[in-house]
Amino acid sequence: PNECTDEEYKEFYRKVFQDFKEPLFWIHLNMDYPFNLKGILYFPKINMEYDSLEGTIKLYNNQVFIADNIKEVIPEFLMLLKGVIDCPDLPLNVSRSALQNDGFVKKISDYITKKVADKLTGMCKTDRETYEKYWDDIAPFIKFGCLKDQKFAEKMDDYIIYKNLDGKYLTLKDCMDKAKEEGHENQIYYVTNEKEQSQYINMFKANGQDAIIMSHSIDNPFISQEEQKHENLKFLRIDADVNDTLREEVKEEDKEALKKQEETLTETFKKALGDDKLQVKVEKLKDAEISSMITLSEETRRMQDMMKMYNMYGMDPSMFGGQETLVLNAKHPLVQFVADNKDSDKTPVICEELYDLAMLSHKQLSPEEMTRFVQRSNEILLMLTK
Repeated sequence: PNECTDEEYKEFYRKVFQDFKEPLFWIHLNMDYPFNLKGILYFPKINMEYDSLEGTIKLYNNQVFIADNIKEVIPEFLMLLKGVIDCPDLPLNVSRSALQNDGFVKKISDYITKKVADKLTGMCKTDRETYEKYWDDIAPFIKFGCLKDQKFAEKMDDYIIYKNLDGKYLTLKDCMDKAKEEGHENQIYYVTNEKEQSQYINMFKANGQDAIIMSHSIDNPFISQEEQKHENLKFLRIDADVNDTLREEVKEEDKEALKKQEETLTETFKKALGDDKLQVKVEKLKDAEISSMITLSEETRRMQDMMKMYNMYGMDPSMFGGQETLVLNAKHPLVQFVADNKDSDKTPVICEELYDLAMLSHKQLSPEEMTRFVQRSNEILLMLTK
């Protein structure tokens, strides 16, 4: 390794893999005992949303090519990488089942896993700036590795980092310490789509609260694994519920009036939207400018996401469990108007618009819903001209 220049590593990569996108970095394996093994593993920029999940690791015996991607020798998660490995001690002509049951082959696999983990943890310890620079690109690979390989997960446990709303990188311990300071111990809030959840992000920021960005498809199973590993830890999407720090404390003498208002608004919105199953909650939010928002419990959303992923028996994900809850801000003038004027001609239009505005901040509207929303918005603007 000490005789190779960066340019030689890159030229070798281009020549072997016909890939003209530069690798992020690489690991040079060079071992004589207890077995002979040489190789280079390259970390390409991994985009698991669009690219094939499989990289290419070429296996050789004394420079004689054996095969690509032999899963019995190379740990499954490392298949996302590109590389070459030359191991003269590997039998040239042997069945896959024999390789699978070969203790020697298992040692090679464990060694490669250890070297990759050592490279990553070493980079995090000694060159945190570079580690953070690469993190967004290598995070899917590392998380996939943690899901697939317990030893790798144990080694990487303290070196998984999370990007917060300010673009800073925090360890899980940092996140948990911050959550405790903010008054929601063991609960870490996360964002999956910064544009769609911008209303919730702004509320959090206005109240001095933080969240982490978890926008990749691998993040869903990864956070479930983290919750299993750490007792009491709970990841909640930023729109899972109205956080205590975002709402005003209601005085005891005002609770009854707020409850009655909730009953009136629930009945009015159900009628206006033609939805008997609509769940409505009335809160006094600190931010008086927010009129309405949508929340969906973490458990329900995860189950719906899982059903979408597996397309279970062609069932509609919304059939499973609870629906979204429409949260209305008791302090907002439009909500107050609906509560005080449930029989007004304007009330149904305002209810529909408040519901759609809340939905827009939660997820994309369907084409039909968007068409109705645009038509109604135009009608409301025309009313202003009369």
